Amino acid sequence: MKTVILAEKPSQARSYVEAFQKHTKKQGYYEVSDPVLPENTFITFGFGHLVELATPEKYDNKYKHWSLSNLPIFPENYKFIVPADKKKQYKIIKDLLHEADTIIIATDSDREGENIAWSIITNAKINLKSKTIKRLWINSLEKDAILQGFQNLKDGWSYYPAYKEAQTRQLSDWLIGMNGSPLYTLSLQKQGIKGVYSIGRVQTPTLYMVYKRDHEIKTFKPEPYLELNAKITANNQTFKAKLEPYKRFNDEQELATFMDNNKLTGTLEDGLVQNIHKQIKQQNSPRLFSLSSLQTEINKKYHASANETLKALQSLYEAKLLTYPRTDCNYITEQEFQYLKENLNLYLALISNEVSLNNKEPQKRYVNGSKVQEHHAIIMTKTVPTKAKLENLPKLQQQIYNLVLRTTLAMFADPYEYEETTILTSIGNTTFKSQGNTPKKEGWKALLHEQNVEQKEQALPHLTEKQWIKVKLQNEAKKTKPPKPFTEGTLITAMKTAGKTVDDEEAQTILKDVEGIGTEATRSNVLEVLKKRNYLTTEKNQIHVSEQGITLCKAVELEPLLTSAELTAKWEKALKEISNNDRTQENFLNQIKKFIEKIINEVPQQLGQSEALTNQVNKQKNIEQDKKEKQKIGTCPSCKLGTIIDKGKFYGCTNYQSDSPCKFTLPKKWSNKTLTKTAIKELINQGETQKIKGFKSKKTGNEFAAKLILKEGKLSFKFN
Repeated sequence: MKTVILAEKPSQARSYVEAFQKHTKKQGYYEVSDPVLPENTFITFGFGHLVELATPEKYDNKYKHWSLSNLPIFPENYKFIVPADKKKQYKIIKDLLHEADTIIIATDSDREGENIAWSIITNAKINLKSKTIKRLWINSLEKDAILQGFQNLKDGWSYYPAYKEAQTRQLSDWLIGMNGSPLYTLSLQKQGIKGVYSIGRVQTPTLYMVYKRDHEIKTFKPEPYLELNAKITANNQTFKAKLEPYKRFNDEQELATFMDNNKLTGTLEDGLVQNIHKQIKQQNSPRLFSLSSLQTEINKKYHASANETLKALQSLYEAKLLTYPRTDCNYITEQEFQYLKENLNLYLALISNEVSLNNKEPQKRYVNGSKVQEHHAIIMTKTVPTKAKLENLPKLQQQIYNLVLRTTLAMFADPYEYEETTILTSIGNTTFKSQGNTPKKEGWKALLHEQNVEQKEQALPHLTEKQWIKVKLQNEAKKTKPPKPFTEGTLITAMKTAGKTVDDEEAQTILKDVEGIGTEATRSNVLEVLKKRNYLTTEKNQIHVSEQGITLCKAVELEPLLTSAELTAKWEKALKEISNNDRTQENFLNQIKKFIEKIINEVPQQLGQSEALTNQVNKQKNIEQDKKEKQKIGTCPSCKLGTIIDKGKFYGCTNYQSDSPCKFTLPKKWSNKTLTKTAIKELINQGETQKIKGFKSKKTGNEFAAKLILKEGKLSFKFN
C-alpha cells in the first residue's frame, strides 16, 4: 500500500518532512517514515499552480488576434495546461499519484489550496474510484500541529465542493477577462486611444470605488457653516461646551435670530449647572486579527501595502511564528486560548511594558468555537522566538509580529477603565453639554499604548449642581470637509464591506449576510494588479486613479453592473453557495455568460455615443502627447532621423521599428553612476559631457571623476 502526500510548494513539503522521524530526499519528492504515517509514504510538491487555464488561442488560432467578431468566447470544455517550466515536476507528481493507494491533500488549508491539488489530480486523470482521499487541515506549520494533523486526517471528499467553488471563481474570472478585456480595448481603440484595457470581475468594481472617491473629492464644494460653542470658566479652570442638541447655522443672521429667541446676549453670560453625571465605563481590547483587519492596521501604522503585509505574514507562518494568515475570522477556539495561556510568561518576556494579565478565562468576544469555520484568527504559535531572533527578522515582519503579539496578549489584560463626566449647563433658554474622561485603570492600553493615538480629553473641574458659572459664547466659522482619499488599508476594508462605510471595529463584526468583493486571500493581489497595470497610483500612502484608470472607469460606468460592488458581492455569496452544495457551477457560469452577452451587445454603441468618454479620451491623448514631448531628449546621433527618448530602463531611438531599424541606446547607469538627462543631452549633441563625479572603479571600488565621450556609438571615459 502506497501513500502520497501532496504539498503546495517545496517550503511547505520541507516543514512536513522536518516534523517526521526519518526522511530521504529524492528528485521532486521525499520518502518519509513516522509513527503517525502508514508504511511506504512519500511527500511530493507543486510550485503553487502547476495546472493553469489555457488562453483562448489554445482553443482556436483565430483568437491569437483580438476581434469583436470573435466574441463571446465560451468554450464547451475548458482546457488546462501545464507550463513548460513545470512539466518535469508535474510528471513526478502524476506518476506518484497513479501509483498511490491513498492520496493525502496537504496543500494550503483553503479553497485555493483545494483548487491547486484537485486541478493536478483531475488533469492527471487519476482513477479516483481506486483511491482513498484524505485531507490535512492545520493552522500552523509547527511540528506538534503537523503531527497532530496527520493523526487526525479528514475525509478529502468533504472539501471537494470548496475546489468546485475555487474553480468556478477561476473560470468566471477567465470568462470576464477574456471577453471583457478585448471588448473594451478594441472599443476604446476605435475612439483613438492606444493600449490594453483589462477588465476583471473584482478588479473593475474595486478600481471604480477609488474613481468614485477621487471624483467626490475633486468635485466637492465646501459649504460654510457656524457653530455656537461656550467657553466656561469655573474654579480657576476653563473648559468647552457644545450646544445640546447640536445645531449648525447657515449664516450670521440665522445665528443672531436663534440667540435672540433664546435670550443669549453674546457677551459674558451667567450659566447654571443643571446636571452632573459621572459614570465608570470600560473599553475592551481590540478584536483579534483576520487578514483584512491586520492589513488595514499595518497600512495605517506603517504604510505597508496589503501585498507586502501578506508576504511578510506568509514568511512568519513558514517560520512557524504566526498561525495561518489567509483567514477571515477574528475568533479562536478554547484550544488556542489554552496554549496561549500556558505560554503567557514566554510571550511577556518579548515586550518591555509592565502589564497585568488577569483574565485567564475565555471571553466570547475573542474565544468562540462556533464562529471558527475554516481557520481561526491570526495569533502567535507555541513557538516563542527569542528577542534576538525577532530583531534579526526584516523590519516589517518585526512590526507585524509585535502588533499581533500585543493585540493577542491584550485579550488577557483588564479592560481600559475611565470615568466619563457629563455636565449640562443652562444659558438663557439653551443647554450646553461638556464631556470629559478621566482614566482610572490603564488595563490593556499598557500593551497597545504606542499603537493607539490617544485623543486628548479635556479635564473638567469639580462642580456642583445649581452652581452659577461664567460663560463666554463663541461662534466658530467652519466648512464641510470632503471624504478622505483611500489608502490601501481603507480600500481593503471597503472591499470587505462591498463599499459600505464602516469603522474598523464594525468591519470586524459585520453580519454574515453582508458579503465583500474578492476573498481574504485575493484582495491584496487585486490591488497589485491594478497598480501594475497603472490604473492606480500610490502617493504618501494615498491611492488615486491614474488618467488611464479614469478613461477605463468612464467607459465601464456606462455598464453599471460591471462597476457594482454590490453585484460583485452577490456573486461572491453565490460562489460560497457552491461550497455548501446550494448552487452548481453550471448555474453560476450561465449567469456570467448572460452578463457577458449583454455587455458585448451594448458596450460598442455606448462608448461611441458617450460625450463624457470622448472628452476623457481627448484629455488622455493630450496628456500622453505632452509626456512624449517631455521624454524627447534630442535627435539620434546614429540614424539622424529618430529622437532619443527615455524608455524607462535606458535611453533609445524612436526609429527602432522602422524598415531600417535604429538600435542606438544609451544606459541610465554607467560605472555605478546614474546619468542625468543633462549628461545624455551633452553626449547626443556634443559627443562629450562635462566632468562627472561619482563613478566607481570595478577593480578597486574607488570613486573617481571623468568626462564621458560618445564615439561611433560607444561610451568611454576621458580623463583630461
